[in-house]
Amino acid sequence: MPQAAAAPTVGGQYSPFFSAEDIASMRYVEHKNATRLWILGNNHQNMTALAAIQYGNDNPARLVDLGYSLVSNIHTMDARNLGTARLASQPWSDTYWPLYNGSLANRYADSRQWNYPTNTWKDYWNFANTTLPLATYLADQTHLLSPAEKYDLLVGDTNFGLTKQMWNAGKRYYDSYGSVESWMGYCHGWAPAAYAVARPKKSIEVTSVDGRKITFHPSDIKALTTLMWATASPAVRFVGGRCNTKNPTRDANGRIIDQNCFDTNPGSWHQAVVNQIGISKRSFVFDATFDYQVWNQPVLGYKVSYFNPQTNQTFATAKEAMIARSAYTNDKFKSYRDATAHSIVGVRMQLQYMMETSPSHRTTDSPAYDSIATTSYTYDLELDANGKILGGEWYSNNHPDFMWTPAPNARALSYSNPNLAWTAGAPLPAGYKNAAVSSSRYAQPVTNIVEQMVRWSSQ
Repeated sequence: MPQAAAAPTVGGQYSPFFSAEDIASMRYVEHKNATRLWILGNNHQNMTALAAIQYGNDNPARLVDLGYSLVSNIHTMDARNLGTARLASQPWSDTYWPLYNGSLANRYADSRQWNYPTNTWKDYWNFANTTLPLATYLADQTHLLSPAEKYDLLVGDTNFGLTKQMWNAGKRYYDSYGSVESWMGYCHGWAPAAYAVARPKKSIEVTSVDGRKITFHPSDIKALTTLMWATASPAVRFVGGRCNTKNPTRDANGRIIDQNCFDTNPGSWHQAVVNQIGISKRSFVFDATFDYQVWNQPVLGYKVSYFNPQTNQTFATAKEAMIARSAYTNDKFKSYRDATAHSIVGVRMQLQYMMETSPSHRTTDSPAYDSIATTSYTYDLELDANGKILGGEWYSNNHPDFMWTPAPNARALSYSNPNLAWTAGAPLPAGYKNAAVSSSRYAQPVTNIVEQMVRWSSQ
């Protein structure tokens, strides 16, 4: 699994997370659990949260901004017109900065690299370190350098510590296995940063500690932001069960019997989406697949319709569609229902979420350049006599695995983060150099440097 500079998460749609051998051997269970560990981090607060997950954590109040004040009644949701919602501020798309091409050390803007094989980590490394070494660019082509190289120049790090960390993250795998899997990257940093950090909208020219003018494009600033949120992540709220069984038992309907392997319950999912997107108007991250793949994606919007699970007839409101539990005679999940459930209602949800894109040398960025995906989920909700959501059942294996989000106004704080005044047009204060060198050892760009560039770019 990836070490300090990377997490075992899928960042892009270009290749499967696991090999056929992994799937056949069910090794993906360990990979899933490792993903949860990486998302939660290694500090005490997050490890406490992990303990809760280990024993089952499916309470949406632990995720949403409203906490235990969340709306959990289906009739209240209808009365407040929460059947559809879309965020006013769209999370921004970005690449997951895969390790196989150098991650943030990839000179994505230099088309000359496509004249070489560049199919493996070694090919990309040879291009950047042998074919066209860094010195080739310093006179008049710094705009073609990678985000990590530009950052190292900015802070005056003559050893190019961040750049080396980016290459070393892939080198460990190349040296051990002869290749670097294309799924390895930083989508666990991009997904929360996409809605927690303002969109970089334009290129900016900044002056380095040594007086060099360097242009950072929106993709460069997104890259540093993504890395910062991946390697210096704040504590997060996490909902989703932890499965320790490689091949959990299923019933005749294909339903997983082990509740610890059942993923997010539909009742928790429905409440999380409606409360977070519909009421709090803030995104969250979800793993879009239930199985061996891990896709961290920020949610953009949703639309729900209700149906009677007995007749499959669609209605405008939950009240019209629900059926008494006693009257639901062909309920294939009857033996799993909550004992206090009074009625059942079917739900069809269309969910919009943000997708990864390729880095670009554009000088501006806007929502028009983002990638948005739409998926559908079908499930039912178990309700008490008053309409409170108690739980539910998925109608297909295509359903979310886990959900998570940092708290509102949370910051990703680097190992070293001095607060020095850096004004537009002035060189980066020399006091940042040592802090940058120290933080780069942990693959972390300095928070205050990156946040200042975001402010200038997003204005």
